[in-house]
Amino acid sequence: MKVLILAGGLGSRLSEETTLKPKPMIEIGEKPILWHIMKIYSFFGFNDFVILCGYKGYMIKSYFANYYRHMADMTIDMANDTVEYHKTHAEPWKVTLVDTGGDTMTGGRIKKVSHYIGNSPFMLTYGDGVADIDIGKLLAFHRGHGKLITMTSVMPEGRFGALDIDESKRVKNFQEKPKGDGAWINGGFFVCEPGVLEYIEGDDTIFEKDPLENLARDEQLYSYKHHGFWKPMDTQRDKNQLEDLIKTNTAPWIKW
Repeated sequence: MKVLILAGGLGSRLSEETTLKPKPMIEIGEKPILWHIMKIYSFFGFNDFVILCGYKGYMIKSYFANYYRHMADMTIDMANDTVEYHKTHAEPWKVTLVDTGGDTMTGGRIKKVSHYIGNSPFMLTYGDGVADIDIGKLLAFHRGHGKLITMTSVMPEGRFGALDIDESKRVKNFQEKPKGDGAWINGGFFVCEPGVLEYIEGDDTIFEKDPLENLARDEQLYSYKHHGFWKPMDTQRDKNQLEDLIKTNTAPWIKW
């Protein structure tokens, strides 16, 4: 089953870094967050990826085109113009990189790679968020309900700490970064049947708008509730938090 990863957006809220590189190529733990997402899927045996490139997509292409060389030790014989590689490590990945346009919306990007998908089910996620999700259980849930699409839903952490204050105004408890207000949101990590593509019209289609709304109206959209760790990298603060988790060996998504 192919795994589609949306990797073409501007990432404007991380502009201090995305002026130089596409958001999925921003590094956490010395590896692009895109690499971490692919490792999550690969851990569960899914190694056939289609990367939907856009903004500065050539940098993503260059990264994977040179991946073998970057992961190896090498001896360069400059007199004979030869290169010998040693101790190389290559992931078991097949990576298709597609330029889906700089201004194309999320739905349009998916539609543009329909010929790579064919008439087969596929997975889909965003190129800027990680989770300790069990992909095997997600797929089993999807196959169990028999509808066109499963969306992983998550309850994000609160933006601010919460205070428990008694009647005398005494702070009884402080909870740092509690869960949100009880609302579940779109966390990515979709499983889709090929019929989902029929709900997408053209380049200007935002996948999260008409396609998902119409799939829900037609009773084809099911939610897989993920109660574990999930975090998008929307801001520099998010990036720093993800970095800290890696540095302290407490990153929940790293199972490999």
